[in-house]
Amino acid sequence: MKILVIVTHPNIEASNWNKSWVNELQKHDGITIHELHKEYPDENIDVAREQQLVESHDRIIFQYPLYWYSTPPLLKKWFDNVLLYNWAYGPEATKTVGKEFGFAISAYGTEESYQANGSNRFTIEQILTPMQALTRFISGTYLPHFVLNDTSDVTEERLAQSSKDFVNHIKTVRPAEVLTK
Repeated sequence: MKILVIVTHPNIEASNWNKSWVNELQKHDGITIHELHKEYPDENIDVAREQQLVESHDRIIFQYPLYWYSTPPLLKKWFDNVLLYNWAYGPEATKTVGKEFGFAISAYGTEESYQANGSNRFTIEQILTPMQALTRFISGTYLPHFVLNDTSDVTEERLAQSSKDFVNHIKTVRPAEVLTK
């Protein structure tokens, strides 16, 4: 299985978690790491290149820090520009059918804060509902997410364990329950 990890972090060098995940990914064969901010510092996305990357991989993982309960702006722009009518959706769309899509996020808040009675009032699953809907809309297969909460708690041990857990997750995760139409 060919895995593409699309990393969207505006300043990865200053990131403890996302940088550590990328460093661990680089140690493994069969994983293509694609950093959007490094590739497109001007945010001028090469749609044909991005579509070719998606077409040439079986599993696509979107890795990003949670931004205002959503994706970073460049990833939203990527969705808008790359997932086109009759390519990703529409009557002639075939390029994303059956591809596996997963989401790996880092969140500042604790796990407890992402509960109905927590300070954020919503679970990570609820916050990722638009990503599930997007995956379904483009006829992809949604994978269970990977999340790291409480990113303010940085220790070398936690960085190393999280990075190993992340790689293991994207290599071994199985599709979530099939969504019915």
